[in-house]
Amino acid sequence: MDMSNDDRGTSLATVMVSFLAGAAIGSGLALLFAPKTGREVREQIKDLTDDAVDKIKDYARDAQDKIKTAYESGKEVVMEKKSIINSAIEAGKEAIEKEKERLSEQHKA
Repeated sequence: MDMSNDDRGTSLATVMVSFLAGAAIGSGLALLFAPKTGREVREQIKDLTDDAVDKIKDYARDAQDKIKTAYESGKEVVMEKKSIINSAIEAGKEAIEKEKERLSEQHKA
Protein backbone atom coordinates (compact mmCIF):
# COMPACT_ATOMS: atom_id res chain seq x y z
CA MET A 1 0.00 0.00 0.00
CA ASP A 2 1.51 3.33 -1.03
CA MET A 3 1.34 5.92 1.75
CA SER A 4 1.57 8.83 -0.67
CA ASN A 5 -1.73 7.74 -2.23
CA ASP A 6 -3.30 7.57 1.25
CA ASP A 7 -2.08 11.10 1.99
CA ARG A 8 -3.55 12.37 -1.28
CA GLY A 9 -6.82 10.58 -0.55
CA THR A 10 -6.98 12.12 2.91
CA SER A 11 -6.18 15.58 1.53
CA LEU A 12 -8.81 15.17 -1.18
CA ALA A 13 -11.32 14.08 1.45
CA THR A 14 -10.56 17.16 3.56
CA VAL A 15 -10.88 19.45 0.54
CA MET A 16 -14.16 17.80 -0.46
CA VAL A 17 -15.73 18.12 2.99
CA SER A 18 -14.50 21.71 3.26
CA PHE A 19 -15.91 22.50 -0.17
CA LEU A 20 -19.31 21.01 0.67
CA ALA A 21 -19.44 22.83 4.00
CA GLY A 22 -18.38 26.11 2.38
CA ALA A 23 -20.92 25.70 -0.40
CA ALA A 24 -23.68 25.02 2.11
CA ILE A 25 -22.77 28.02 4.23
CA GLY A 26 -22.37 30.31 1.22
CA SER A 27 -25.67 29.22 -0.28
CA GLY A 28 -27.38 29.63 3.06
CA LEU A 29 -26.06 33.17 3.43
CA ALA A 30 -27.08 34.02 -0.13
CA LEU A 31 -30.59 32.81 0.61
CA LEU A 32 -30.77 34.83 3.80
CA PHE A 33 -29.96 38.05 1.95
CA ALA A 34 -32.20 37.37 -1.06
CA PRO A 35 -35.44 39.38 -1.21
CA LYS A 36 -37.95 36.65 -0.33
CA THR A 37 -40.51 35.98 2.33
CA GLY A 38 -39.37 34.37 5.55
CA ARG A 39 -41.24 31.18 4.74
CA GLU A 40 -39.58 30.89 1.29
CA VAL A 41 -36.16 31.49 2.81
CA ARG A 42 -36.74 28.88 5.52
CA GLU A 43 -37.90 26.33 2.91
CA GLN A 44 -34.87 27.01 0.72
CA ILE A 45 -32.51 26.74 3.70
CA LYS A 46 -34.16 23.48 4.72
CA ASP A 47 -33.85 22.09 1.18
CA LEU A 48 -30.24 23.22 0.95
CA THR A 49 -29.43 21.74 4.35
CA ASP A 50 -31.10 18.44 3.45
CA ASP A 51 -29.10 18.25 0.20
CA ALA A 52 -25.83 19.07 2.00
CA VAL A 53 -26.53 16.50 4.71
CA ASP A 54 -27.31 13.85 2.08
CA LYS A 55 -24.08 14.61 0.21
CA ILE A 56 -22.03 14.51 3.41
CA LYS A 57 -23.66 11.21 4.43
CA ASP A 58 -22.85 9.75 0.99
CA TYR A 59 -19.29 10.96 1.26
CA ALA A 60 -18.98 9.53 4.79
CA ARG A 61 -20.28 6.14 3.58
CA ASP A 62 -17.77 6.16 0.72
CA ALA A 63 -14.96 7.11 3.09
CA GLN A 64 -16.02 4.40 5.54
CA ASP A 65 -16.01 1.81 2.74
CA LYS A 66 -12.54 2.90 1.64
CA ILE A 67 -11.24 2.74 5.21
CA LYS A 68 -12.74 -0.73 5.70
CA THR A 69 -11.20 -1.93 2.43
CA ALA A 70 -7.80 -0.51 3.37
CA TYR A 71 -8.05 -2.10 6.83
CA GLU A 72 -8.92 -5.50 5.38
CA SER A 73 -6.12 -5.21 2.82
CA GLY A 74 -3.66 -4.25 5.54
CA LYS A 75 -4.85 -7.11 7.70
CA GLU A 76 -4.24 -9.56 4.84
CA VAL A 77 -0.73 -8.18 4.29
CA VAL A 78 0.06 -8.57 7.99
CA MET A 79 -1.19 -12.16 7.97
CA GLU A 80 0.94 -12.94 4.89
CA LYS A 81 4.04 -11.38 6.47
CA LYS A 82 3.38 -13.24 9.73
CA SER A 83 3.18 -16.52 7.82
CA ILE A 84 6.45 -15.78 6.02
CA ILE A 85 8.18 -14.89 9.31
CA ASN A 86 6.87 -18.05 11.00
CA SER A 87 8.14 -20.15 8.08
CA ALA A 88 11.53 -18.45 8.29
CA ILE A 89 11.70 -19.09 12.06
CA GLU A 90 10.84 -22.76 11.58
CA ALA A 91 13.46 -23.09 8.82
CA GLY A 92 16.00 -21.45 11.13
CA LYS A 93 15.17 -23.84 13.96
CA GLU A 94 15.52 -26.83 11.64
CA ALA A 95 18.87 -25.53 10.37
CA ILE A 96 20.12 -25.09 13.95
CA GLU A 97 19.06 -28.63 14.87
CA LYS A 98 20.76 -30.06 11.79
CA GLU A 99 23.93 -28.13 12.56
CA LYS A 100 23.86 -29.37 16.18
CA GLU A 101 23.50 -32.95 14.94
CA ARG A 102 26.35 -32.47 12.47
CA LEU A 103 28.65 -31.01 15.13
CA SER A 104 27.69 -33.75 17.57
CA GLU A 105 28.57 -36.43 15.02
CA GLN A 106 31.93 -34.72 14.29
CA HIS A 107 32.86 -34.69 17.99
CA LYS A 108 31.96 -38.41 18.34
CA ALA A 109 34.22 -39.34 15.46
